[in-house]
Amino acid sequence: MSNLKIYNTLARDKQTFVPMEAGKVRMYVCGMTIYDYCHIGHARMMMAFDVMYRWLMASGYEVTYARNITDIDDKIIKRAVENGETISQLTSRFTRYMDEDTGALGILPPTLTPRATEYVPQMLALIETLESKDLAYQGTDGDVNYAVRNFPHYGRLSGKSLDDLRAGERVDINTGKRDPLDFVLWKASKESEPDEVKWDSKWGKGRPGWHIECSAMCSALLGEQFDIHGGGADLQFPHHENEIAQSEGAFGHAMVNYWVHNGFVRVDNEKMSKSLGNFFTIRDVLKKYDAEVIRFFILRAHYRSPLNYSDAHLDDARVALTRLYTALDGVEGDGLALDWQEPHAARFAEAMDDDFNTPVALAVLFDLASELNKSKAPAVARQLKGLAAVIGLLARSSQQFLQAVVGDADSSGDVAIAAAIAQRAEAKKARNFAESDKIRADLLAAGIILEDKPDGTTNWRRA
Repeated sequence: MSNLKIYNTLARDKQTFVPMEAGKVRMYVCGMTIYDYCHIGHARMMMAFDVMYRWLMASGYEVTYARNITDIDDKIIKRAVENGETISQLTSRFTRYMDEDTGALGILPPTLTPRATEYVPQMLALIETLESKDLAYQGTDGDVNYAVRNFPHYGRLSGKSLDDLRAGERVDINTGKRDPLDFVLWKASKESEPDEVKWDSKWGKGRPGWHIECSAMCSALLGEQFDIHGGGADLQFPHHENEIAQSEGAFGHAMVNYWVHNGFVRVDNEKMSKSLGNFFTIRDVLKKYDAEVIRFFILRAHYRSPLNYSDAHLDDARVALTRLYTALDGVEGDGLALDWQEPHAARFAEAMDDDFNTPVALAVLFDLASELNKSKAPAVARQLKGLAAVIGLLARSSQQFLQAVVGDADSSGDVAIAAAIAQRAEAKKARNFAESDKIRADLLAAGIILEDKPDGTTNWRRA
């Protein structure tokens, strides 16, 4: 097994990963609320846990990975009514779109993809348990709420105290609650909305609150306590805080051993979100950029760090990824298995074991590419392709990729030219002047003239 360390939000520290059951990992990630196309922020979240899933499996673990689908929600109901379609039609369509987008980005399907509407009986049973422990009550308006002040550890994950929360609370217009801090577990149906989606319960007809959905699904699928629970940083409070209160309140022991949260995607120093209107759907970005370029762009930042979205950063990612592919051009691997004892592979594993540090892992790939430019050795090509495959990169041939990105960028082929210039710079740095001269000659034959500057940069123009 590996020497994996994971940053645990609950502990505010990196901790050595020790699974509850030797050789096996159970991981739950809060997935999408399905009513629209997924944006790049969603892609970043799913990519972060895709990389964790891949590395855990590469480390020899048998992984059960559940990522839920929220298919009942106020926004879903509103959108379905606006479209004049059923909730099932809406959520089925956008689930299909999500699967198409994630598939394009190389995000592996989770082991389990539970839908909230399939687990209503488990939600009702959990609420009954909470009620029996004086942690839930039915308000005067019919809703069933969680009694936050009756759970002594509330705020531990987010670092918020009840006093802080109380000081920052708004005037609550819901008079059915005993305390403004309490949150809804079961929403009573309203007579004024006869077409509202609802289920029968001992408290009357209604539907579940958002937080109880995940507590019910993860405990049903992974047990009352499991290894890893993840999601975006925006879910830390209140969603994950409320999950802890529900699950630990009901079961009387710890819910999760490692809480993991990925950072935001930012645009002009603001979080990308639908509410701000500054989001870019995966579909729209795929129209302009190759899917592997988008994947590479996301992996260049550590999953906990902010990811700054811009066309300039994606263009830079495209050039950088092209450098890796051009290094492999014309060099076949030796057909042997990836050698984890080889120094580059050992460094790659060390980076991934350090809280899934993909930026350092990618730096190892570029070191291998530099060595390959110099040696053209099949063993080096094998290591480069093999390590890249672990994080879902370099699956195509160089020619397949180069043809895709040149057409993807523009008809001028600027990306391929920039990649060739970068490859030449690597060759010069390695004092492989024969390779450097060959690249210059090849570019000249294609009508591209290079001009080396005193500061070490190279400009180019068309003949």
